[in-house]
Amino acid sequence: MTLPNPIIHVVDDDESLRTAVTRLLRAAGYEVRSYPSAGEFLLASPTNTPGCVILDVRMPGPSGLDLQDAFRPHNDLLPIIFLTGHGDIPMSVRAIKAGAVDFFTKPVPRQVLLKAVANALARDRERRKARDQDGCLRVCLETLTPRERAVFTLVVAGKANKQIATELGTSERTVKAHRAQVMEKMQVTSLAELVRVADRLQASHPTR
Repeated sequence: MTLPNPIIHVVDDDESLRTAVTRLLRAAGYEVRSYPSAGEFLLASPTNTPGCVILDVRMPGPSGLDLQDAFRPHNDLLPIIFLTGHGDIPMSVRAIKAGAVDFFTKPVPRQVLLKAVANALARDRERRKARDQDGCLRVCLETLTPRERAVFTLVVAGKANKQIATELGTSERTVKAHRAQVMEKMQVTSLAELVRVADRLQASHPTR
């Protein structure tokens, strides 16, 4: 599946800076959209398209940090590069710990900004790839029968076939057959792979 071309979103209430950054990025070959506020960016709902956000910290209405905080629980915000004229160390530490790619004080050198954008787009590609892989794993998981799901859970918990048979009230032979089906449906060839799959599924849906 081919992803659409990434879009760089520039969110800043300073029109002259917004225009300058937009021109720079377009000259470098990027598709760019700009917004004078976090609110207008939110209304555009751009997170389904690959890209990144170049985001001012202080703006009328929600700040850039407010926007970052609002999206963190949903894990769907595009990678953020912060630009600010009023940054300090605690602010930058907070932003980076919350997942920002970079935090720059205006003005930022051209090549530094372009490198940060390249890094942000690479991070977005990796995140989308991981999300797609997790989706495929969940589809595989849904193909398991209830008994196969029970065997899967006990196998990755470290239980031997004999223990599983006792716990489920069945024979070892039946457990081995279910285990083979689980391995085939989850598209793995070893116990180690199966455990990694289980860990990944748990990480992507920790409440399940």
